Amino acid sequence: MARLAQTAGLTDIQREILSTVRDFVDKEILPVATELEHRDEYPQAIVDGLKELGLFGLMIPEEYGGLGESLLTYALCVEEIARGWMSVSGIVNTHFIVAYMLKQHGTQEQKDHFLPRMAAGDIRGAFSMSEPALGSDVSAITSKAVKDGDEYVLTGQKMWLTNGGTSSLVAVLVRSDEGHPEGTAPHKSMTTFLVEKEPGFGEVRPGLTIPGKIDKMGYKGVDTTELIMDGLRIPADRVLGGETGRGFYQMMDGVEVGRVNVAARGCGVAQRAFELGVSYAQQRHTFGKPIAQHQAIQFKLAEMATKVEAAHAMMVNAARKKDSGERNDLEAGMAKYLASEYCKEVVEDAFRIHGGYGFSKEYEIERLYREAPMLLIGEGTAEIQKMIIGRRLLEEYRFQG
Repeated sequence: MARLAQTAGLTDIQREILSTVRDFVDKEILPVATELEHRDEYPQAIVDGLKELGLFGLMIPEEYGGLGESLLTYALCVEEIARGWMSVSGIVNTHFIVAYMLKQHGTQEQKDHFLPRMAAGDIRGAFSMSEPALGSDVSAITSKAVKDGDEYVLTGQKMWLTNGGTSSLVAVLVRSDEGHPEGTAPHKSMTTFLVEKEPGFGEVRPGLTIPGKIDKMGYKGVDTTELIMDGLRIPADRVLGGETGRGFYQMMDGVEVGRVNVAARGCGVAQRAFELGVSYAQQRHTFGKPIAQHQAIQFKLAEMATKVEAAHAMMVNAARKKDSGERNDLEAGMAKYLASEYCKEVVEDAFRIHGGYGFSKEYEIERLYREAPMLLIGEGTAEIQKMIIGRRLLEEYRFQG
């Protein structure tokens, strides 16, 4: 086993799960990832394999048919999957954010209704906060819900839904002024709705349209979409937790899980880039010897490996903090920021080691070079992470003069 990115203190069950996932990645994902990515093809056979492994129920409690594992176990599995193909890790990420939000904030009826089928992989989850005009400014959302008897009528346009087409359950954050007088802080007048739909594109239920896949530079295979609501009627019992005005807090809790996930993805992609770089450096010869024997390349490999190790350690710390029940927005923000930045740098160094061949689609590093930038943006940009980190540090180190 490679020496980098090892995790101390794992149980036998955790090690067995990770070994199974790594074998699956090596046998079922890596051999086909680049070909599927170039075709922008949804990896249905891989997803079916993950379903068979029980991975869609990894963090869902055993009472609902899941494995009841920790965020740490999940993050380490994501790291392994992203090492194979980052798009596959995106397919499970939004699913688990929704499952986590249901587990933490759902009513008992909502948990009983959704979680067993989510654990089996029969329901796939997606979540939606962003809109075309607001980016990271969640408080500025304009999509709204209006109460009409025992239902709410939802109207608005959402953006950047991972699994928007293939999902059958979407957690959607909208503004709901009912019960919240004018002047209420924006984050206190938001509600999360659990929207069930048919997988696919076009009008997937009355009042709800998924226009089609957004064509992206990288992160292909997984579908990224818009979501348009025009008179979408949702029963009141599909308000997450049964109470309006709690959506912002519910989503932020889920996003902390998502940020650990993005950090894990960064670790996995960086590990794969290092593996490709260190392997190629020992095969490619210049000036009569492998380029790995040139000091300049050894320095580059040393820097890459150190970044892989540091990002992994911060990701593990953030996951363990969340598992302990403590607030982890500081640790999750740091891990996401560092892992995504280091991933970009390690991938670029591996690309440079490959020289001209790195620019060829025949080589795997070309795919990684297009995938890494998404991590700089997903679950909040570097600038957003710095804002979160800075504010939390000022809370922790308040001047006492």
